[in-house]
Amino acid sequence: MTKYRLISISIIILGVSLGLVMNNTGTDGDAAQSAAKNAGIATTYSVSVVTASKQSVASDFTLTGTIAANNDVTIISETQGRVVKVLAQVGEFKQAGSVLVEVDAELKEVNYKTASMTYEKAKKDLVRFESLFKENSISESQIEQARWSFQNAEAQYIIAKRQLKDTRITTPISGIITARYVDVGSMVMGAPQSTVIANVVDISKLKVKINVAEKDVFKMKVGDNVKVTTDIYPDAVFTGKIATISVKGDEAHTYPVEVRIENSQKYPLKAGMFGRVQFTLKSGTDHIIVPREAVVGSLKNAKVYVVKNGTAMLRSIKTGREIGTNVEIVSGVNEGESVIVNGQNNLKDNAAVIVRNK
Repeated sequence: MTKYRLISISIIILGVSLGLVMNNTGTDGDAAQSAAKNAGIATTYSVSVVTASKQSVASDFTLTGTIAANNDVTIISETQGRVVKVLAQVGEFKQAGSVLVEVDAELKEVNYKTASMTYEKAKKDLVRFESLFKENSISESQIEQARWSFQNAEAQYIIAKRQLKDTRITTPISGIITARYVDVGSMVMGAPQSTVIANVVDISKLKVKINVAEKDVFKMKVGDNVKVTTDIYPDAVFTGKIATISVKGDEAHTYPVEVRIENSQKYPLKAGMFGRVQFTLKSGTDHIIVPREAVVGSLKNAKVYVVKNGTAMLRSIKTGREIGTNVEIVSGVNEGESVIVNGQNNLKDNAAVIVRNK
């Protein structure tokens, strides 16, 4: 009876050891392995893996800049005289070509009429002299004089016409009057000491000016999409594009970049506000990307387990950036290899494993 009792006890111990081995997924793995070893049975761990694949790494970063009007024009006078009419009020919207201010045009109208009559007479005289010259009725010097008189009269007519036109000061763009500097009765000057008349801003399109570090600016190109947010509208995201990238940096090695965005009727923006520009830049080189949980230890002394022929091999790796819940592997793992992401905490180098997610 004693012999049979000893055999039964041995069988029970062996059964317990096997049970520990088969259920090893937690902190009791070392104990199970020890028990299985004592029983003379090899330990096999159950793990999950991912296939190492190269991906184009995108990194996001945000810079803050000032929102400005895409078109901000200072209107100046190109004539001299007294303001007789003001047709622009601050805050008004004006279409391109609208008259903002009228300057006294009495003398310029007289000059224009005189120049116009002189021009018309010179044109008729030239036609008559050309006909006479063809008939050899006048000399070559006479026809040359007629041509010169016409050209001079034409030039004077063009000048007088322009001077009269300049008495009606207009806006070259459609926009809002943000400032007006003259009133009725004000004296204005022309070039080279032109008087500033008003300021017109077009905010239908806006731009955000930011300075970008040299390590990032070379990953950008004109036309890249960006996202713009503001404090005043925290839930609104404006879509924009990179419009210009400076070829010259400043002393801090940053490069001026301009982003263009369309203004919104629902969320109207104003020039002078702060805007946060979110860039998404892709790396020029593809790297292996694996989940962060695959890494054993810290990223400074990182290792991963790679499965080959049912064996988990511990590899030292060099990591790059952390991208969300993933990490970039610069070296140490080849594309297509199986990297353990679950069940590796109790492993040792060259441990036998069974992949359960394949």
